Amino acid sequence: MNGIHPQKEASPNLLAMYSATRAYTEKLCEPLEIEDYIPQPSVDVSPPKWNIAHTTWFFEEMILKKFVPGYKVFDENFGFLFNSYYNSIGTRTVRDHRGDLSRPTVKHVFAYRKYVDEKISELLSKEVSEEIAGLIILGINHEQQHQELFLADLKYTLSVNPLFPVYDESFNEIECAESGASGFVEIEAGVYEIGHSGDGFYFDNERGRHNVYLHDFSMSRYLVTNAEFLIFIADGGYKDFRFWHSEGWDWVNQNRVDSPLYWQEKDGEWLNFTLGGLQKLHLDAPVSHLSFYEASAFAEYKGMRLPTELEWETASGGFDWGLRWEWTGSAYLPYPGFSKPAGAVGEYNGKFMINQMVLRGSSIATPPNHSRKTYRNFFHPHLRWQFTGLRLVR
Repeated sequence: MNGIHPQKEASPNLLAMYSATRAYTEKLCEPLEIEDYIPQPSVDVSPPKWNIAHTTWFFEEMILKKFVPGYKVFDENFGFLFNSYYNSIGTRTVRDHRGDLSRPTVKHVFAYRKYVDEKISELLSKEVSEEIAGLIILGINHEQQHQELFLADLKYTLSVNPLFPVYDESFNEIECAESGASGFVEIEAGVYEIGHSGDGFYFDNERGRHNVYLHDFSMSRYLVTNAEFLIFIADGGYKDFRFWHSEGWDWVNQNRVDSPLYWQEKDGEWLNFTLGGLQKLHLDAPVSHLSFYEASAFAEYKGMRLPTELEWETASGGFDWGLRWEWTGSAYLPYPGFSKPAGAVGEYNGKFMINQMVLRGSSIATPPNHSRKTYRNFFHPHLRWQFTGLRLVR
């Protein structure tokens, strides 16, 4: 099974996990107005309505249609509208047109969620096979991924509104990491084990625990802060080609980038757009919403570098993590022995192992119980709408 440790889960426990996950998604929707559910200002973000429908489609398509005899789909059109990238399942809405869907209505999508929840609850009211249990767990983790995307996507959508709308005043993005943390974690050269081990869920890209040899290195115990990044800006960091990859330098100049996403300078003061609204930049908070190019350029400016994902995993027990997804210098590639499962679930990770960089850790938007030190997130190097930051290595 794709990304699932083959262990048996009791159906009542599965139902509780399923119900809690689905309820948390709807809790995230509570601050929204109807008008917030549809806009899509960029191909890289999806509207809230599409996110909450797609996660429902996953359970219907991967489980109910396959394992419930005589199952009647809620709406024949939803397979086309809310498939994301599963070519083995069929055609789908073009990614950058998800925001064009004024219909189905938000009300209809919530009815869809209720319908599927009732059918899944009926299924889990009795003992299910290991295959079904595994797919339910995969669907739960898939929805948790979209809960984080829901917040990151929504933040970008709200940011392009000149009114800078507030999503939730109580949402704290500026929490200061690792209070009192200083210095470096020292790792001696040697052979270390990398990859998931033990019980519990993991994605297939974490599978294949293997030995690696690492040279001596030292990793910072704290994330780079806004104050440190301001110094980089003031010192001409965005205007000095020496710190940048060639591709990154082209990206900076073509897009006129001169600060992290959501920062703006007004009347000599730096402001930062957050899910709690436009706020004064909090200097001690970890810098966020950086591209890989920016993270790497800052490291070069400091005379250091980004960790490899192998170094990050090895050293992660020596520092607190979880406020920002942390860029590494590692390309997203398969571990030894990796193979894609058959069918649609085989499209989950493997086909994206090209032209992307690995991020480790988690972020303030990551839902509870959805982080572990072996988790391999990945994005194209120019993207920065996620809650991304960095930690340095020397």
